Amino acid sequence: MAGSVASDDQKFCLTEVLDTFKLCLSENKEVYLEHYVAGWRGLVKFLNSLGSVFGFISKDAVNKIQVLVNYLNGENGSQYVTVQSMVKYELDNELVDLTKRGSHPESGCRTLLRLHRALRWLELFLERLRTSTEDSKTSVMCAESYNESLALYHPWVVRKAAGMAFCVLPGRPAFFEVMNVGPPEQVVAMLGEALPLISEVYQITEELYAQHLLLDLP
Repeated sequence: MAGSVASDDQKFCLTEVLDTFKLCLSENKEVYLEHYVAGWRGLVKFLNSLGSVFGFISKDAVNKIQVLVNYLNGENGSQYVTVQSMVKYELDNELVDLTKRGSHPESGCRTLLRLHRALRWLELFLERLRTSTEDSKTSVMCAESYNESLALYHPWVVRKAAGMAFCVLPGRPAFFEVMNVGPPEQVVAMLGEALPLISEVYQITEELYAQHLLLDLP
């Protein structure tokens, strides 16, 4: 019984991710870190539901999520309520390694940047899935999305391993099934609702990091 409860808890549901990203933005378009992290927890379930193929990304994401949760729950948690307040606090207090890895290798800014880059890959991949046809190859869609995003920051050996992993991806129906939404047309409709939200969170974060010259943190 306990096993089935645990597996249910780990089950991905696109609706949950949609609801979480709806909560991500404040009225003045600040990104709530708590909801961002919760959204990522859902995306990790999505990666894990497809087997070990995405293990190299999901394990790293889990570690990064935990770092941010520790900041949220720490003594300076009030400074980490939004991504904007985190960036200001860490920069004002020189808590970010700006040019080389130093005394703050797990700053909130650097940690979130790694999730931010991975979010772009998932956004691109899910958008391709949304607009794909029944005979579209998920391996091609995933590889193209990866090459446009995460691959730019990964060393050759990781890119090579990722390319091999994508080759064994299940077909489009399997992806739609793990969304736990319903028939394909419902999945497509819900992706159409969720992706603009994810995209907006991504763009706001991207512009904030660009403004503070944080997009290339070591």
